[in-house]
Amino acid sequence: MFKSLRDYINSVFQRDPAARSTFEVLTTYPGVHALAMHRVSHRLWVWGLRWLARMLSLLARWLTGIEIHPGAKIGRRFFIDHGMGVVIGETAEIGDDCTLYHGVTLGGTSWQKEKRHPTLGNNVVVGAGAKILGPILIGDNARVGSNSVVVKDVPAGATVVGIPGRIVPPKSSDTKTQQREAMARKIGFDAYGMTQQASDPVAHAIDCMLDHMHLFDNKMKILSQALKEAGIKVNLDLPDLDVTNLDPLSPETPQNGSNKK
Repeated sequence: MFKSLRDYINSVFQRDPAARSTFEVLTTYPGVHALAMHRVSHRLWVWGLRWLARMLSLLARWLTGIEIHPGAKIGRRFFIDHGMGVVIGETAEIGDDCTLYHGVTLGGTSWQKEKRHPTLGNNVVVGAGAKILGPILIGDNARVGSNSVVVKDVPAGATVVGIPGRIVPPKSSDTKTQQREAMARKIGFDAYGMTQQASDPVAHAIDCMLDHMHLFDNKMKILSQALKEAGIKVNLDLPDLDVTNLDPLSPETPQNGSNKK
């Protein structure tokens, strides 16, 4: 028992940099309190003391703002960070080392007395405000982005974002991707810092733009070399862009196209 508690506290320290002491975690973390009360209410539920189990879970909701049905099955080292507004349904199943943030719902989509809530594998992270609905499976090591709505199975290791949730493809390391990254750095634009937050059409448009700019750059180099070999002195080298971030209110920054200082 004490070993399990020590492992759980250590897992909280690993996932929350704001945690400073064991005493603080045990006394001020509502997610810890809600989980402890759920362990008791779930045992009462298994023993057939359903009303008493529901009353204990209701008390936990009043005290912590976290609603966990006593019928839900939760694995080891489960951590709810912040916790307010978390709802976990009766037939939900959660594996080991999972993390949920505030506002998460593991909800059902049916009124039938059957498996109607999600199953989370091991080491799943669900961001704030996300809704995972229905008897679907979220694979091991999956990530669900904040405010996403997931209604379909998610394979192991995948990252899901958006409404409805869609899988974000892993970052590729092929030649074309490296060319796009090099062109983005050249023009002072971090396209891949935005790709995961942009919608798919926007990400595709950015990729096409970078591909076109890379092709144009190569064509200019070929033309410049051909003119040089023909004895025509023309400088077609493209100058580096000035991406210096100046204060827009500074007198040194051009205003309305003027060069006044």
